[in-house]
Amino acid sequence: MYKIFNGFHLVEAYQEFKKARRLSKDKTIIRVIKLIVAFAVLIALWCLPAETYGIEGFSIIEKRVVAIFLFATMMWILEAVPAWTTSMLIVGLLLFTTSNSSLWFFRNVPDTAIYGTPVKYTSILHSFADPIIMLFIGGFVLAIAATKSGLDNMLARVMLKPFGTKSKYVLLGFILVTAGFSMFLSNTATAAMMLTFLTPVLKALPADGKGKIALALSIPIAANVGGMATPIGTPPNAIVLKYLNDPEGLNLNIGFGEWMSFMLPFTIVILIFAWVILLKMFPFKQKTIILNIEGEAKKDWRSIVVYITFAVTVLLWITDKYTGVNSNVVAMLPLAIFPITGVITKRDLEEISWSVLWMVAGGFALGVALQETGLAANMIEAIPFNTWQPVIMIIGSGLICYIMANFISHTATAALLVPILAIVGISMRDILMPLGGVPTLLIGVAIGSSLAMILPISTPPNALAHATGMIEQKDMVKTGIIMGVVGLVLGYLMLIFLGKSGII
Repeated sequence: MYKIFNGFHLVEAYQEFKKARRLSKDKTIIRVIKLIVAFAVLIALWCLPAETYGIEGFSIIEKRVVAIFLFATMMWILEAVPAWTTSMLIVGLLLFTTSNSSLWFFRNVPDTAIYGTPVKYTSILHSFADPIIMLFIGGFVLAIAATKSGLDNMLARVMLKPFGTKSKYVLLGFILVTAGFSMFLSNTATAAMMLTFLTPVLKALPADGKGKIALALSIPIAANVGGMATPIGTPPNAIVLKYLNDPEGLNLNIGFGEWMSFMLPFTIVILIFAWVILLKMFPFKQKTIILNIEGEAKKDWRSIVVYITFAVTVLLWITDKYTGVNSNVVAMLPLAIFPITGVITKRDLEEISWSVLWMVAGGFALGVALQETGLAANMIEAIPFNTWQPVIMIIGSGLICYIMANFISHTATAALLVPILAIVGISMRDILMPLGGVPTLLIGVAIGSSLAMILPISTPPNALAHATGMIEQKDMVKTGIIMGVVGLVLGYLMLIFLGKSGII
C-alpha cells in the first residue's frame, strides 16, 4: 500500500536493502542453518511421546499444536524468512495435520481418546476473515483514499502550521502530527511521508547542530507511539482487542472509542515526554525553521466523497458505544462507498498490505488451535498459574514482550504472547484484580510492543529514519531505552488505576 504514498522511494529502498541482505551469499548459509534448527525443533517435538510432556490426557493433536507453536516461535525469532511467510506455513500445517480435514494418514489413529479433538478447518480459515481483519482493511482503504485525494498533504500542512517557526515547537509539531497520522495509517507509511516533508528541513539545518538528530528521531518515535492510541494504529492492538472481546473468552466488549478514551491521553503524555527528552538530549543550534509542504488537496466530487466518508467513519469509530454500531462494522463503510464511487479501484486494492493481514491471521489461527484442541484448558490445569505472584506475571510479560519486540516483528511478538497470556489471564482472573485484572496483562503487551524501538531493526520507521544518515545507532539506543522504561512504568500505572477503578 506504499506506492502511492509520499516517501514510497524510502520504503522501497528499505525493502530492497532487507531483501538484498537476506539473499546475500554470506547470509545464505546462516539462513539455511536457522531453517534447519527450526525444522529440527518441529520434528523433535512432533516425534516425542505424548507422555514426555507430563500433562494428563495430552492428546496427539495437542502435541502437534505445541510443536507447530514452538516452530512458529523459532521461525519468527530467527527471521530466516519474512514473518508473513511463516504465518502462511503455520496455517498450512494446522490445516493439513490438526484439522478435521487433515490428510488421511494424520487422522488414521484408532483410539479417538489418544488422538484428541481436531480443529475445525472452517475455524482456521475464518482467521482470514476475522472481524479484526476487516477493521484493518477498512483502515488501509481509508489511508489509500486519503492519499489519492491529497487529504494527507492538506492535513499535514494545516496541522503543522499552528506550531510556527520556532525550532522547538516545529519539533513538537512533527511529533504530534506524525502520531496523529499513525493512529489511522500504517506507521511505515506515516514515517515515510513525514520524512519526505522533513528532508529539506534536515538539509537546511547546521551540519554541526544536534537539532537535526532530534527531528529525525521524532518521526519513528511518534510513528511507533502514535499507533497505540487506536485499535487500527498497530496490529498488536487489534490482536489484544480480539482476545479481550472474545465472546467465548473474556468478553469485555471494549469498543474503538473506549480504547481511545484511555490510550489517547496516555499516548499524548508519552509524546510530550519524548519532546522534552529530545530537546534536552539534542538541543537546536538554529532557533527557527521554515517549513514548505507542497501539494494541494483535490476538490473534485470524488475527493469530497473521501473527506466526508473519512470524517463520518472516524466519528462512528469514536462513538461506537453510543451509536451501537460495532467498530468492525463501521470499517465496512469506506469499503462500501469508495469502490462504487470509483475512489478505490481494483489496482488500489492490490496496494493493501496483505502481508500484514496474513501475518495477523496466522497468529489468530494459532489461537484457534490452542482453544479448539483443548490444549488451552489442559495448560490451565497442568500449570499452577494460581500460585504465581500477579506482579511478577504482569511485569514479567511486559518486559519479555518489550525485549522480544526490539528484535522481531511487533506483530509476531503479540501473536505469540497474547494467546498464551489470555489463557493465563482467565485462570488468574481473581488474583490479577488488585493490579487491574486481565486487561492490564494483555494491553501491557500492546504497549510493550509499541515502545520497542531501540535499534534500526526494531521497526520499519526506525530503519527509515536511520537511513537518513542523521542518526547514529547509539542515539537511537539511548532514546529507545528511556522511552521504553518510562512508557512501560506509566503504562502499567495507568492500566492498574483503570482496572481497579472498574473503567476497563
